[in-house]
Parts: sequence; structure tokens; C-alpha cells
Amino acid sequence: MRRADRLFDILQALRVATKPMTAAAIAERLEVTVRTIYRDIASLQASRVPIEGAAGIGYVLQRGFDLPPLMFTADEVDAIAVGARLVRRLRDPGLQVAADRVLEKVTAVLPETHRDQVLAAPFFVSDGDAETPTGVNPGDLRLAIRETRKLRITYADQHSRQTERIVWPVAMAYYVDVTLLGAWCELRGDFRHFRVERIVTSAVLDERFSTDNGKLMQRWFALQAERTQAGDQPS
Repeated sequence: MRRADRLFDILQALRVATKPMTAAAIAERLEVTVRTIYRDIASLQASRVPIEGAAGIGYVLQRGFDLPPLMFTADEVDAIAVGARLVRRLRDPGLQVAADRVLEKVTAVLPETHRDQVLAAPFFVSDGDAETPTGVNPGDLRLAIRETRKLRITYADQHSRQTERIVWPVAMAYYVDVTLLGAWCELRGDFRHFRVERIVTSAVLDERFSTDNGKLMQRWFALQAERTQAGDQPS
């Protein structure tokens, strides 16, 4: 978690608390150490955020303090509501939890008159048809992409034939009926798409790969544009 996000979450926790919160309680909620919370609260206090309390007793946020309001147009609020619901239908528990947290943060800073526009938005998003993966955690795939770390996967094709591969994960592609991992495959020496539900086992390796200053991603996007123009469908 980025420090800026953690500071925001500390303020959110104190804003809604009905009694003083100890550093230990905040640390457990944010899954960090107590020492980190002490340091963050000291930093917030140094920035003149009106937090009162002390170690071992608990902390409270003075009434009347609020974060700077976020100003959204009606269309922007609708986009947030629809976007979060679209993410919920992905077969990625980590992103689903993150989407709910985004809604909580947005509704917390919206004027009360606009909160129902997010919480009770009149939009329906279908569940989609993508299968739930059992051999891989999608969060691990996203981690490997962010950290440019190679993956070792066991992959089953449409005939259930399995191969073990080392791949360089470049991107995730989310369709209504399938989720794909776009990667450079060392076995084939080319880009390949792997249906996430067909990944039997996976392991994030310590070894990293080079993105060639972003050119690897550019090549992948160019390939997707060509396939889209040709009318190719995910397989």
C-alpha cells in the first residue's frame, strides 16, 4: 500500500470511529505494523491534521475536520458507479475488493445529496460468462506484470494437453466470457494469449524481464489492434 493511500485510510478510519482508536486497532485494519501507524500519525499531526490522543490510549479526529471535497459531475459519478460494478464481475477477488473500497472512499467524500447516486445507482451490470480460475490467483498475475517478473505456468490447451512454460507477463485482457493473460512465451519465442482458467499451476519467479523501455507493451498493443481489425476472437 502506498503511503499516501495509507494516510488517507487512517483519516477515514478515525472519521467514522465512535470512540478513540488505538494504533494497534488501526494497524490491524490496514495490515501494517503499529510502529508504522505511530509514524504516520505523527506525520499527519505535523501537517496540522487535528488528531488528538497518545500511544496506549487511542486517537481521535477532531470534529469538523474534513478532507478537501472531491468535485464530480453527474456523468463522472455515474462512471464511477458503473465502473465499480463492471470490476465486480471480473473473476479477480483482489480487484473486486478494491472496487468496493473505491466506492467507500468516493462516497465518504461526496456530498450527502450525491451518495445515493453511487450506492443506489440505477445501473445493472451482468455477471458475465468468464470461468472462475482455480489454478492461479489473478492477483499474482497482476503483481508479476507490475514488477516485470517472469512466470512459470503449466497450461492446458483446448484438448487438455499440458505444457510447462516460462512467460513474460505483459497485460491482462478482460472480456465478458474470458480473461486472458498476454505474455511473451519463451517456449514459442512469440507473444501468446493464455486463458486464465486454463492455467493449471503458476509461480511468480524472482527473475525479471526487460520491457525494453515500454516497447514490449507497445508491440503487444499493436498486435491486439491488428487482431481486432482482422476480427479475431479470443480463443
